[in-house]
Amino acid sequence: MDEIQTNESVLFWKDPSEQLVDQKMESAPLIAESATDDLAKIKAIVSITLGMTLVLATGYLVAVILSDGAILLRPSEVALERHSGYNDLIHHDSSIDGSGVVVCIVDSGINLDHSDFNDMELKGWKDFISGRSTPYDDNGHGTSMAGIISANGWLKGIANDVDLLIAKALGASGAGEDSVVADAIDWCVVGGAHIISLSLGGAPDALPFLPGTGRSSGDAANEAIDAGIYVVAAAGNDGGEDDDGDVAHPSSETAVISVGGSTLKGTSWSGSSEGDNNGRFLPLPILLPRNDPHKKPEIVAPAERVPVLTNEGGWGLADGTSAATVYVTGALALLLEENPSLKANGSQGNADNINLVKTWLMESSAPQEGQTGHDDKYGYGLLQIKELLEQVNSE
Repeated sequence: MDEIQTNESVLFWKDPSEQLVDQKMESAPLIAESATDDLAKIKAIVSITLGMTLVLATGYLVAVILSDGAILLRPSEVALERHSGYNDLIHHDSSIDGSGVVVCIVDSGINLDHSDFNDMELKGWKDFISGRSTPYDDNGHGTSMAGIISANGWLKGIANDVDLLIAKALGASGAGEDSVVADAIDWCVVGGAHIISLSLGGAPDALPFLPGTGRSSGDAANEAIDAGIYVVAAAGNDGGEDDDGDVAHPSSETAVISVGGSTLKGTSWSGSSEGDNNGRFLPLPILLPRNDPHKKPEIVAPAERVPVLTNEGGWGLADGTSAATVYVTGALALLLEENPSLKANGSQGNADNINLVKTWLMESSAPQEGQTGHDDKYGYGLLQIKELLEQVNSE
C-alpha cells in the first residue's frame, strides 16, 4: 500500500505546575472599597487575558505552519502549493467537474465526516469485508483516494461533482483478497459505473489457470471493459532495485489503463513500477509482447507527496501510483462529461471505444525530454487533461 506521510501534531498546553496565584503568599488585611486594589485586579485580569490570547494565537499559527494540517485546522501551505502545482502540471480544466459521470472506487472505504467532503452523499456503498451498511474507513487509504477526485473544501477534487460509488474490498491493514476485489468490480458494473478506479494491485498468480484458483480481479476488469466501462489501475510501487519486472495486476491486463507516477517537476517518480512490453517466458507468468496503445504503463500522473485527505479529518502527503490512478480517473470523468456518448450506456459505449480513448490518452500525453515512443516507466507520457479534451473534441 502507498505510504501516507503526515507530520506530527503540534499541541500547546499550560504546565499544571504553574500557578497564577502564589499559594504560599501570606494573607494581607482586606481594605474595603479600595479603588487602588480594584484597579490593580482589573489590570491583572486584562494582562492575563491578553497573555493567554497571545499564546493561543501564536500556537495556532505555529501549528498551521508546522503540522501539514494534522491538527485538523487546514492543510499546510506546502500541501496547498503542491495541490495547485500538480493541477498546473497536468493542465487541469476546472471549468467542468464530472457532472453526470458515475465513478466507482474499490478500496478500503471512505470517511464521509471529513470536512472537505462537504456533506457529500454517495450514490452507492457496499462493504465486502464486514457487511456494514454505513460507510466507514478503518485504514484511511480509500478516504485519501476519494478526496483526490471528490474533495470540495480546502482541497478541490479533479472531478468533484461525479456520482461516487464506494466498494470496500480492502481491510484495516490495507490488504485484500483478489477474489473479493473481483466481486467488488462486479458490484460497480451492476451499480452503473462508467469508470472503475483501482488504486491497488499485486503480483498475478504464477499459474492462474490451475483449477480452484477462482475468478481474478483481471477477469472481472475485462468483463467490465467488454461492457464499455473504463477501468483504471495502479502500475505499482516497486520501482528500482525491488522491481519485479512488470506492472501490478490487474493493471497488467491489456485494456486496463495502467498508471505510473510522476514528480511535481514532471519527472518519473522513483518508486513507479516498470512494464515488460517485450514479452517473456520466465519468470512466470508468461507475458506476450504488448502493442500500442496498450504498452504498460500507458500514462503517468502525480505520485510524489500528493496532498490528500487523512482518515482523522486532516490532510497529509502521499506517495504512490494509487494517487496517480485517481488523477487519471478524474480526467476520464471530465472527458465523459463533455462526451456522454462515450459512456458505457451511450451510443458509442463499447470495448472498441475504450481502445480509442486509450489512443487519445497516448497522443495527448507529454513525453519526457528526449523520449520517443513508449517508455517502460514513463509510459507514453504525462497526463495532460486540457490536451486530452481537445484531442477528443477535434475528432
